[in-house]
Amino acid sequence: MNGPDLPSPDELFDIDAWQYRWPTGAEKVELCRGVIVFTGQFDERDTVIAQRTYPGRHVVLNEDGGVEIHPAGENPPRSILEAVLEG
Repeated sequence: MNGPDLPSPDELFDIDAWQYRWPTGAEKVELCRGVIVFTGQFDERDTVIAQRTYPGRHVVLNEDGGVEIHPAGENPPRSILEAVLEG
């Protein structure tokens, strides 16, 4: 698990929550083939936050710990990094 949990809505953020949680913990943000990729060391807690931020879209936690925001669709999304490596 990376970093602390987010503070409750009535609490202030501390530096650790700001530095390690999505989206402020992103090292960089890229657009790759129409998919937003947040590079960082995130976990499932961050994907829950991202899903609330981008309702209706598919959120993927990739093998590198990044968060990807995919368009909605019937097929389960797979990491854009895998697709790029396959060509």
